[in-house]
Amino acid sequence: MAKTTKKKSSKKSTGAKGKAGKMVYYFGKTKTDGNTKQKELLGGKGANLADMTSIGLPVPPGFTCTTECCDQYYKQGRKLPKGLMDQVHAAIKTLEKETGKKFGDNHNPLLVSVRSGAAQSMPGMMDTVLNLGLTDESVVGLANATGNERFAYDAYRRLLNMFGDVVMGVDHHAFEEQFDKIKAKQGVKLDTDVDVRGLIKLCDEYKKVIKRETGKSFPQDPMKQLELGITAVFSSWMTPRAIRYRQINEMTGLLGTAVNVQTMAYGNMGDDCGTGVAFTRDPSTGQNKFYGEFLINAQGEDVVAGIRTPLPVETMPKTWKAESDKSIGKKIHAELMNIKKVLEKHYKDVQDIEFTIEKGKFFMLQTRTGKRTGAAAVKIACDMVKEKLIDEKTAVKRIPANDLTQLLLPSFDPAAKKKAAPLCVGLPASPGAAFGKLAFTAEEAVERSHNGEKVLLVRKETSPEDVDGMHTAAGILTSTGGMTSHAAVVARGWGKCCVAGAGEIAINEKAGKITVGGKTYTRKDVLSIDGSTGEVFAGELGTVEPKLSGDFATVMKWADKYRTLGIRTNADSPADSKRAREFGAQGIGLCRTEHMFFEGERILAMREMILAETQSAREAALKKLLPYQRKDFEGIFKAMKGLPVTVRLLDPPLHEFVPHDAKSQGELAKRIGVKPADVKQRVLMLHEANPMLGHRGCRLSITYPEILVMQVTAITEAAINCKKKNLDPKPEIMIPLVGTVKELAILRKLAEQTIADVKAKKKYTGKLDILIGTMIEIPRAALTADEVATEADFFSFGTNDLTQMTFGYSRDDVNTFLPDYIAQEILEKDPFQSLDTTGVGQLVDMGVQKGKSVNKNIKLGICGEHGGDPASIKFCHQVGLNYVSCSPFRVPIARLAAAQAALA
Repeated sequence: MAKTTKKKSSKKSTGAKGKAGKMVYYFGKTKTDGNTKQKELLGGKGANLADMTSIGLPVPPGFTCTTECCDQYYKQGRKLPKGLMDQVHAAIKTLEKETGKKFGDNHNPLLVSVRSGAAQSMPGMMDTVLNLGLTDESVVGLANATGNERFAYDAYRRLLNMFGDVVMGVDHHAFEEQFDKIKAKQGVKLDTDVDVRGLIKLCDEYKKVIKRETGKSFPQDPMKQLELGITAVFSSWMTPRAIRYRQINEMTGLLGTAVNVQTMAYGNMGDDCGTGVAFTRDPSTGQNKFYGEFLINAQGEDVVAGIRTPLPVETMPKTWKAESDKSIGKKIHAELMNIKKVLEKHYKDVQDIEFTIEKGKFFMLQTRTGKRTGAAAVKIACDMVKEKLIDEKTAVKRIPANDLTQLLLPSFDPAAKKKAAPLCVGLPASPGAAFGKLAFTAEEAVERSHNGEKVLLVRKETSPEDVDGMHTAAGILTSTGGMTSHAAVVARGWGKCCVAGAGEIAINEKAGKITVGGKTYTRKDVLSIDGSTGEVFAGELGTVEPKLSGDFATVMKWADKYRTLGIRTNADSPADSKRAREFGAQGIGLCRTEHMFFEGERILAMREMILAETQSAREAALKKLLPYQRKDFEGIFKAMKGLPVTVRLLDPPLHEFVPHDAKSQGELAKRIGVKPADVKQRVLMLHEANPMLGHRGCRLSITYPEILVMQVTAITEAAINCKKKNLDPKPEIMIPLVGTVKELAILRKLAEQTIADVKAKKKYTGKLDILIGTMIEIPRAALTADEVATEADFFSFGTNDLTQMTFGYSRDDVNTFLPDYIAQEILEKDPFQSLDTTGVGQLVDMGVQKGKSVNKNIKLGICGEHGGDPASIKFCHQVGLNYVSCSPFRVPIARLAAAQAALA
């Protein structure tokens, strides 16, 4: 198993460095040390708490231990930095003065929450402890100070549970087991129905659990609790779930997490108290409608953890009536609506907030930029431009380019949904359509997904430990939890389909089955979930292609306005070409001709050519292929309507086209009239120890020039036929795998002669500009690009092979070790998914500069998988390429990413 290590920050930021020796930053009415620009130092949560305090919002006072402390904690072997607890002591003294309460006091105790907060939001991935500071003595003081004994012991049992779990490593289920016993004894189902005697008994049982499981007693010194709590939060930065979340979301260069210590506001003191989580706009659809949930007489973790299914905030005015104030819901709702306006005007973006109401008084516990789906990101950006909150450029920069993928995914066919009645309806937590067989644990989901199965992760509620399974599953289905539960928030951030709070489903994890509507479904059964409606169906429903919104078109129009990179597509058929044009492609950057040879009679003619022993026999077989190639190119030129089409000549080694089993070899021999032994012998002759570095690409055309002649003939004849139909084809011939200028010179000459011969044969005297260029995919070609450019009209960087040859990694075998390399941060990302800009990127940059030095008009593009990756597109913009080429469905992502690169 890969060992994880703490990575040193590779980034420098103006907000990342604090004042010399200052490790704790206070926020409150007394003073506020930090500001919103210090997210690298104080974390997003800490910086925003300071900022909200500064603009006068009702924030419980507290202080932040910096991300630098976390960095030092790991550098010093998991020890708190020297002097940190001295500064924490001083901050606690300031808090005591501001609140009029004493930490650990047995008359009027100060209680605090201890929460994480990195520079980039990681919802639910790190640890939290609430009600810290309670002891056997101070719980009595809290009961006396508040006149509410039940509340005091409810707070204490929460602390014992969270502290025992987070700090002392006791399994949460050990506590739940004791709580279930108490509830059973009192004959109640809900936590809120357990009386004060039951809670006092529960606190005693929790302390026994801690002693039994750890051999240690729960600490009765509040400062010791605080020290251990801060340590636990720093430690949670390197838990497997946090590491995996950062890997999934490509978060690198962070120092660590900050720790926020904040005065507790109590949402669990009675029916005039409550807690909630909300977004200032709908994070699923982007609708400008306050979107949140709340619980009466509860603490924040109850909402987020999905333990109780909360109520929608919009129902607050009607449903929340306290004994002491019948209109409390109406008042708090009005305050929330005002907070929404203040926050959006100040931050100019959607905010994800947590709030608590204590005895009718409203408190803001945090705000952060709200995670949202791709569809919501597009709508929110367009709406905020209309509302004059932001300008077009800000809107373009704000939408994560990769999130547009979510808008291009299919949804369930309405006709199929009409025929299949839903089993039940949960909450539409994250839009999309997903189906799969049922998996009941995160580990099971990962294992079965890696084995090629499509699975739905089915859980009562998800926890941060489930992050890997959530990421690999096709969709997520939970029976409890609300629209702001852990499952919902994380799924929306990834664009993963999720239905939450489907309460009619009874899940039996141990037996591996669920029961709903009187029917039972197991691991072998397929369910479909609609994350846009919350519906759950039996079986696999059919899907339809998406209809893109007017807002999507608006964003694309803005992107095209600001980008300077051209966007082409990789397409091998008229259908792909048409689809890519609809998505805004400005040409084809890679048309792979080998894909055209595998259909029907074509593969037979191809195999005839490969098995032929003389040039004349090969030419006879190629003559059969010519009409197919010509027809394909005509279809593609027609579909692209005058846009450039870069055709790559045959690239793979010939062994890929021949059968390798005896039965198929026998059938082939019979079809073409040769002996099976001859077929077997030829296949054996084609075998290579390392075919990717063998007889392929331009080397095939050097050995068998008749292949190039046939392909160039087909391209030229197709272009002439299109010209005669008043079309304007713009073919470009790309010669692959060139390593020396002489290879290109020989083949360019042959291609030019073939074009001239076809024109003469067809008696075509019109203009036919066919560019001839090469793929730069061998390091030597990049190193000698000034020589290669003398024979090339264009370069297209084939970064798939260039990465393979530069790293010395086999693309097909890299996954045997790549997960370890990423886990140990030897590599930040998979270099086949996102371009290695420091190594492979040097070769690209060198190829660009050397090529331009001898040919100022040379066209420069990229056609590997990296052409659709936003980070790689940014690099392509920086080094001065003319265009990137990617798969049709990545074209909108590339358009937006190119605009973001231009505006960076």
